[in-house]
Amino acid sequence: MNDFENQKFCQSCAMPLTDELFGTNADGTKNEDYCMYCFNDGEFTSDMSMEEMMNFCIEKMVEVHPEMDKNQVSAMMREVFPKLKRWAND
Repeated sequence: MNDFENQKFCQSCAMPLTDELFGTNADGTKNEDYCMYCFNDGEFTSDMSMEEMMNFCIEKMVEVHPEMDKNQVSAMMREVFPKLKRWAND
C-alpha cells in the first residue's frame, strides 16, 4: 500500500488529515474523522450545506494548488464530497 491509500481525509471537507489536524470530541479526545476546522468540542464548527462547503473548499484548493483550475477542483469535489461521512446521507 502506498501513503495515499493510508491517508485519512476529513469526512466534511476532504482535507488530508495528520495527527495535529484532528478535530476534538466533546470530552477533548481526538476525532479522527474530522479536521479541527470542521469539528471542535464535539460539534461542527459551521452549519454549511454540502454545496457551501464545496464552494469554500474550491477556493482554498486553488490557492494551495495553483496548477489546478476551478473546473478541475470542482469536478473532483463533486465526485468525492457525496461519499464523505458528513454528506453521505444528504
